Amino acid sequence: MKRERNEGIWDFEHGMEQQGGGQELILGLDGGTTSTVCICMPVFPFTDDCLPPDPPPVLAHAVAGCSNHNSVGETAAKETLERVMADALFKAGSTRSAVRAVCLAVSGVNHPTDQERISSWLRAIFPSDVKCFVHNDAVAAMASGTMGKLHGCVLIAGTGTIAYGYTEDGREARASGAGPILGDWGSGYGIAAMALTSVVRAYDGRGPQTMLTSRILHELELSSPDELIGWTYADPSWARIAALVPVVVSCAEAGDEVANGILLDAVQELASSIKAVVCRLGLCGEDGKGSCPLVMVGGVLQANKKWDIGKEVISCISKEFPGMLPIRPKVEPAVGAALLAWNVLKKQSQSGS
Repeated sequence: MKRERNEGIWDFEHGMEQQGGGQELILGLDGGTTSTVCICMPVFPFTDDCLPPDPPPVLAHAVAGCSNHNSVGETAAKETLERVMADALFKAGSTRSAVRAVCLAVSGVNHPTDQERISSWLRAIFPSDVKCFVHNDAVAAMASGTMGKLHGCVLIAGTGTIAYGYTEDGREARASGAGPILGDWGSGYGIAAMALTSVVRAYDGRGPQTMLTSRILHELELSSPDELIGWTYADPSWARIAALVPVVVSCAEAGDEVANGILLDAVQELASSIKAVVCRLGLCGEDGKGSCPLVMVGGVLQANKKWDIGKEVISCISKEFPGMLPIRPKVEPAVGAALLAWNVLKKQSQSGS
């Protein structure tokens, strides 16, 4: 087994008898800005008419922190990924020798050099015959709504945001997803950052008074907007800022015009990202009337509030692309990543490669 560093992470493998009669596994990972999830899924048969169960069985589920190397640095990202995979295999009562494929979909993978670097991390952990796939986290999100197939558009809006599109002939395009400095507007971070800015502007007299001031100060246990400066820069992590989104939504539901305006702007930003991807790839045809799946993933889009951001995005984009078919995935993105790997293994098996 290849591993020289951090051997302690895999100590549980020593002397372990693999459970399940030598069952082969696929590891699916979804690495976002807030957390990283790894699941173990059995390898299903590759017969022509065989489809994975819906939903597919998950043998183990593990969660760790952020694995976006742009956010936490390369060393911390590598350690997080290795630990969450080890944790999942431990919970499954299995070892790396049972792994047939690993599909890692993580935010921060924006260029082929990112893919190659992270692939090298995986190759240093697993035996040489394990298939390793590395993608942006949007790939797992798409696959979670399409049972492992890549076609259509996916919108992720959580701490960060990105829109990704895929055609059946392999073309792809993206919009947004450049991080908070370059403008992840419409994301949880973007919404919360605008709310904090609005509070400061109101306090200065540069903007209208808003309910956000009292609600945010109460949430953060602060007594004055002056204290927001210290709170913000003491730890300006993306997830910490984005955690204020529920406060913004509650203020908008209570009739605050500033909060309402922030959410309306977020809807427009998210819809514009979808439009950019759909138009570049022609996913809805030349006239924009064709059908196309739109997978929607992320806490910002969850339909659990009166002010439903996801519903408003669908309403906005449907005016221009009436054939868009919104999909709320039944499985989490990590399962989508595993299904994507299974589909690739199936194609390779059938082609004899």
